[in-house]
Amino acid sequence: MARPHLAALMEDAWNRRKSDTLRERGWGTKIVPHTGYGSVGFVRVLARVLMSRDPMRAASGDAAGSVQSLRSAEEETRGWRAFVTSPAIDVPVTIRIGEREIDGRTDRSGLVDIVVHGHGLGPGWHQVEISSPLARPRTASVLIIGTRQTFGLVSDIDDTVLSTSLPRPVIAAWNTFVKAEGTRSPVPGMATFYRELMDSHPGMPVIYLSTGAWNTAPSLTRFLRRNGYPPGPMLLTDWGPTHTGWFRSGQDHKRSALARLARELPHVKWLLVGDDGQNDPKLYTEFAARRPDSVRAIAIRQLSVGEQVLSHGLPVANDDLAPAPTQDIAAPVVRAHDGYALSRLVAPILDGDVADPEAGARALEASDMWGV
Repeated sequence: MARPHLAALMEDAWNRRKSDTLRERGWGTKIVPHTGYGSVGFVRVLARVLMSRDPMRAASGDAAGSVQSLRSAEEETRGWRAFVTSPAIDVPVTIRIGEREIDGRTDRSGLVDIVVHGHGLGPGWHQVEISSPLARPRTASVLIIGTRQTFGLVSDIDDTVLSTSLPRPVIAAWNTFVKAEGTRSPVPGMATFYRELMDSHPGMPVIYLSTGAWNTAPSLTRFLRRNGYPPGPMLLTDWGPTHTGWFRSGQDHKRSALARLARELPHVKWLLVGDDGQNDPKLYTEFAARRPDSVRAIAIRQLSVGEQVLSHGLPVANDDLAPAPTQDIAAPVVRAHDGYALSRLVAPILDGDVADPEAGARALEASDMWGV
């Protein structure tokens, strides 16, 4: 294996020193669960383990302490506080699924990303337990996608379901580090669009794919739940150094995530929803050309002129400057300015699609599955 990039070595050294110092001061760890997904053959369990000043208060048996600990944990995931956390690097974790226990370790960013085979779970929503030394055990939701479910939704987040005006530096920093998720604006009609898809395709999996940092996952989860979006796994990334360079590639993250979904869930054809402020049209059409059997349609939300300027400094979409390739694309592509119009355009394309007739009975309420 090639030697990691200097930036990654420096970041790892800094994080280890921070963790050692915090442990010497009596800190432990806390688990931040994320929503996972899988099929009848595997399940992907996601979470982060972070250093915590008061990790075991909720395990003390004191109800008041438990409530206070949960409130404190939520406050630590809001705004700028989410970005000053210290990851717990290379600490042991245990995943409990029924009677099974699977051991693993966190990565260099504190991320738990463990694939379990032979889990024995049926299609639908389930809970798994995640534990780690000196941390209160937490449960994480996982969605098992049955083989009879042949249609799913992959959705971008920034400027697709959530108006953030990213990546203009000042506004991006304000929205990410300061502004509470309760004051952010949902894109008109997108939640309605997704709920209508759920109604017509019971049990449809929804995957939220974004270049946002894992630090923002709890805040984004609360925003999506509050604004009526269906629950689903969130596939985010880490900002900063990697083993190959100073900064992580958002485009590569989305490419690899789409390829992985196609490989892991070959029976699902996806509706890919994004916006034209960045690279979604190009990435989605590239994916549709490579994996035509995995794409049912592509829906692009068109940003306004003002949103385009805030997004990348020009009053036109990126497509107008460098059109996305459309040759050899069998999947239909529709574009509109909001979720209401996209819903009207997508509905005729999906007419006649047959969903798993038993999946609806297995689906739980969205507020239960968001888990935050």
